Amino acid sequence: MIEKAKELPFKVESYLEIDLKDDAWPETEVCEVRHTARAVVLDGERLIFVHIDRNDVFGNLQYIETSGGGVEEGESVFQALKRELGEELGIEFELLAYLGQVRDYYNLIKRKNINDYFLVKVTKKKDRHLTEDEISKWHLEPIRLTFDEAVARYEKMKDTKLGRLVSQRELPVIFKAKQTLESNAEKGATNE
Repeated sequence: MIEKAKELPFKVESYLEIDLKDDAWPETEVCEVRHTARAVVLDGERLIFVHIDRNDVFGNLQYIETSGGGVEEGESVFQALKRELGEELGIEFELLAYLGQVRDYYNLIKRKNINDYFLVKVTKKKDRHLTEDEISKWHLEPIRLTFDEAVARYEKMKDTKLGRLVSQRELPVIFKAKQTLESNAEKGATNE
Protein backbone atom coordinates (compact mmCIF):
# COMPACT_ATOMS: atom_id res chain seq x y z
CA MET A 1 0.00 0.00 0.00
CA ILE A 2 1.16 3.53 -0.73
CA GLU A 3 1.90 5.12 2.65
CA LYS A 4 0.32 8.51 1.86
CA ALA A 5 -2.91 6.74 0.83
CA LYS A 6 -3.91 6.77 4.50
CA GLU A 7 -4.31 10.55 4.28
CA LEU A 8 -6.72 10.58 1.32
CA PRO A 9 -10.34 11.74 1.80
CA PHE A 10 -12.05 8.54 0.60
CA LYS A 11 -11.43 5.53 2.77
CA VAL A 12 -11.20 2.18 1.02
CA GLU A 13 -12.03 -0.92 3.05
CA SER A 14 -9.51 -3.04 1.13
CA TYR A 15 -6.99 -2.38 -1.59
CA LEU A 16 -6.54 -4.37 -4.74
CA GLU A 17 -3.44 -6.56 -4.84
CA ILE A 18 -3.46 -8.40 -8.16
CA ASP A 19 -0.74 -10.40 -9.89
CA LEU A 20 -1.45 -11.22 -13.53
CA LYS A 21 0.27 -13.38 -16.11
CA ASP A 22 0.55 -12.72 -19.84
CA ASP A 23 -1.11 -15.66 -21.59
CA ALA A 24 -1.16 -13.86 -24.96
CA TRP A 25 2.52 -14.37 -25.82
CA PRO A 26 5.04 -17.04 -24.81
CA GLU A 27 6.64 -16.49 -21.40
CA THR A 28 10.04 -14.78 -21.51
CA GLU A 29 12.65 -13.52 -19.12
CA VAL A 30 11.83 -10.07 -17.70
CA CYS A 31 14.41 -7.50 -18.80
CA GLU A 32 12.65 -4.34 -17.60
CA VAL A 33 10.50 -3.46 -14.59
CA ARG A 34 8.33 -0.36 -15.04
CA HIS A 35 6.53 1.31 -12.13
CA THR A 36 3.49 3.31 -13.21
CA ALA A 37 0.99 5.65 -11.58
CA ARG A 38 -2.52 5.43 -13.06
CA ALA A 39 -5.90 6.91 -12.24
CA VAL A 40 -9.59 6.39 -12.66
CA VAL A 41 -10.53 10.01 -13.36
CA LEU A 42 -13.94 11.30 -12.27
CA ASP A 43 -15.23 14.31 -14.22
CA GLY A 44 -18.77 15.06 -13.10
CA GLU A 45 -20.89 11.99 -13.88
CA ARG A 46 -18.37 10.53 -16.33
CA LEU A 47 -14.91 9.00 -16.24
CA ILE A 48 -12.03 10.16 -18.43
CA PHE A 49 -9.83 7.57 -20.13
CA VAL A 50 -7.31 7.83 -22.94
CA HIS A 51 -8.15 6.43 -26.36
CA ILE A 52 -5.11 4.98 -28.11
CA ASP A 53 -4.72 4.20 -31.80
CA ARG A 54 -1.40 2.46 -32.37
CA ASN A 55 0.36 0.33 -34.96
CA ASP A 56 3.49 -1.28 -33.54
CA VAL A 57 4.91 -4.59 -32.32
CA PHE A 58 1.59 -5.30 -30.54
CA GLY A 59 -0.39 -4.84 -33.77
CA ASN A 60 -2.76 -2.28 -35.25
CA LEU A 61 -5.06 -1.49 -32.34
CA GLN A 62 -7.57 0.99 -31.01
CA TYR A 63 -8.42 0.75 -27.32
CA ILE A 64 -8.90 2.68 -24.07
CA GLU A 65 -7.03 2.62 -20.79
CA THR A 66 -6.74 4.68 -17.64
CA SER A 67 -4.50 7.69 -17.85
CA GLY A 68 -1.06 7.51 -16.33
CA GLY A 69 2.44 6.38 -17.03
CA GLY A 70 5.89 5.61 -15.82
CA VAL A 71 7.39 6.93 -12.59
CA GLU A 72 10.64 8.62 -13.60
CA GLU A 73 13.88 8.41 -11.63
CA GLY A 74 13.76 10.66 -8.56
CA GLU A 75 10.00 11.09 -8.84
CA SER A 76 7.40 9.90 -6.31
CA VAL A 77 4.33 8.00 -7.48
CA PHE A 78 2.23 11.10 -6.64
CA GLN A 79 4.51 13.39 -8.65
CA ALA A 80 4.30 10.98 -11.60
CA LEU A 81 0.51 10.89 -11.37
CA LYS A 82 0.29 14.69 -11.36
CA ARG A 83 2.67 14.97 -14.31
CA GLU A 84 1.04 12.22 -16.37
CA LEU A 85 -2.55 13.43 -15.88
CA GLY A 86 -1.47 16.96 -16.69
CA GLU A 87 0.30 15.83 -19.86
CA GLU A 88 -2.25 13.32 -21.16
CA LEU A 89 -5.54 14.87 -20.03
CA GLY A 90 -4.67 18.49 -19.29
CA ILE A 91 -6.14 18.39 -15.79
CA GLU A 92 -5.42 19.17 -12.19
CA PHE A 93 -7.16 16.93 -9.68
CA GLU A 94 -8.03 16.04 -6.12
CA LEU A 95 -6.84 12.62 -4.92
CA LEU A 96 -9.85 10.75 -3.55
CA ALA A 97 -8.58 7.23 -2.85
CA TYR A 98 -5.82 4.74 -3.39
CA LEU A 99 -7.38 1.75 -5.19
CA GLY A 100 -4.47 -0.67 -5.13
CA GLN A 101 -1.71 -2.25 -7.14
CA VAL A 102 -1.82 -4.51 -10.19
CA ARG A 103 1.34 -6.25 -11.33
CA ASP A 104 1.28 -7.55 -14.89
CA TYR A 105 3.62 -8.66 -17.67
CA TYR A 106 4.10 -7.96 -21.36
CA ASN A 107 6.05 -11.01 -22.51
CA LEU A 108 6.37 -9.64 -26.04
CA ILE A 109 8.59 -6.80 -24.79
CA LYS A 110 9.99 -8.66 -21.74
CA ARG A 111 8.53 -6.20 -19.24
CA LYS A 112 6.93 -6.41 -15.81
CA ASN A 113 4.64 -3.51 -14.85
CA ILE A 114 3.92 -2.45 -11.27
CA ASN A 115 0.80 -0.26 -11.57
CA ASP A 116 -0.42 1.83 -8.62
CA TYR A 117 -4.01 2.99 -9.16
CA PHE A 118 -5.81 5.99 -7.67
CA LEU A 119 -9.27 7.50 -7.85
CA VAL A 120 -9.16 11.23 -8.60
CA LYS A 121 -11.62 14.04 -9.30
CA VAL A 122 -10.97 16.78 -11.87
CA THR A 123 -10.61 20.23 -10.27
CA LYS A 124 -9.23 22.24 -13.21
CA LYS A 125 -8.76 21.81 -16.96
CA LYS A 126 -5.76 23.17 -18.82
CA ASP A 127 -3.70 22.49 -21.96
CA ARG A 128 -2.33 18.99 -22.55
CA HIS A 129 1.41 18.47 -23.16
CA LEU A 130 1.89 15.16 -24.97
CA THR A 131 5.19 13.56 -25.87
CA GLU A 132 6.07 13.02 -29.52
CA ASP A 133 5.29 9.28 -29.18
CA GLU A 134 1.90 10.00 -27.60
CA ILE A 135 1.07 12.24 -30.57
CA SER A 136 2.56 10.36 -33.54
CA LYS A 137 2.74 6.70 -32.44
CA TRP A 138 -0.27 6.27 -30.15
CA HIS A 139 -2.56 9.14 -31.27
CA LEU A 140 -3.58 9.53 -27.65
CA GLU A 141 -6.86 11.38 -27.01
CA PRO A 142 -8.99 11.84 -23.87
CA ILE A 143 -12.40 10.20 -23.97
CA ARG A 144 -15.26 10.67 -21.47
CA LEU A 145 -17.40 7.61 -20.77
CA THR A 146 -19.99 6.43 -18.29
CA PHE A 147 -19.05 3.47 -16.14
CA ASP A 148 -21.20 1.13 -18.28
CA GLU A 149 -19.74 2.48 -21.54
CA ALA A 150 -16.20 1.93 -20.22
CA VAL A 151 -16.96 -1.65 -19.13
CA ALA A 152 -18.48 -2.40 -22.55
CA ARG A 153 -15.35 -1.07 -24.30
CA TYR A 154 -13.04 -3.13 -22.09
CA GLU A 155 -15.12 -6.24 -22.75
CA LYS A 156 -14.93 -5.63 -26.51
CA MET A 157 -11.14 -5.18 -26.29
CA LYS A 158 -10.73 -8.79 -25.16
CA ASP A 159 -10.81 -9.84 -28.85
CA THR A 160 -7.15 -8.83 -29.26
CA LYS A 161 -4.07 -10.06 -27.39
CA LEU A 162 -3.05 -6.64 -26.03
CA GLY A 163 -6.70 -5.74 -25.39
CA ARG A 164 -7.06 -8.84 -23.19
CA LEU A 165 -3.99 -7.86 -21.18
CA VAL A 166 -5.19 -4.28 -20.68
CA SER A 167 -8.75 -5.42 -19.82
CA GLN A 168 -7.67 -7.96 -17.24
CA ARG A 169 -5.52 -5.29 -15.59
CA GLU A 170 -8.05 -2.46 -15.66
CA LEU A 171 -11.55 -3.93 -15.25
CA PRO A 172 -11.03 -4.89 -11.58
CA VAL A 173 -9.76 -1.35 -10.93
CA ILE A 174 -12.79 0.25 -12.62
CA PHE A 175 -15.14 -1.89 -10.51
CA LYS A 176 -13.14 -1.01 -7.36
CA ALA A 177 -13.49 2.70 -8.20
CA LYS A 178 -17.26 2.33 -8.63
CA GLN A 179 -17.52 0.41 -5.34
CA THR A 180 -15.48 3.11 -3.57
CA LEU A 181 -17.64 5.93 -4.93
CA GLU A 182 -20.86 4.11 -3.99
CA SER A 183 -19.60 3.23 -0.52
CA ASN A 184 -18.54 6.81 0.21
CA ALA A 185 -21.85 8.16 -1.14
CA GLU A 186 -23.73 5.83 1.22
CA LYS A 187 -21.54 6.87 4.18
CA GLY A 188 -22.10 10.52 3.29
CA ALA A 189 -25.87 9.99 3.20
CA THR A 190 -25.88 8.29 6.61
CA ASN A 191 -23.73 11.03 8.15
CA GLU A 192 -26.16 13.80 7.17
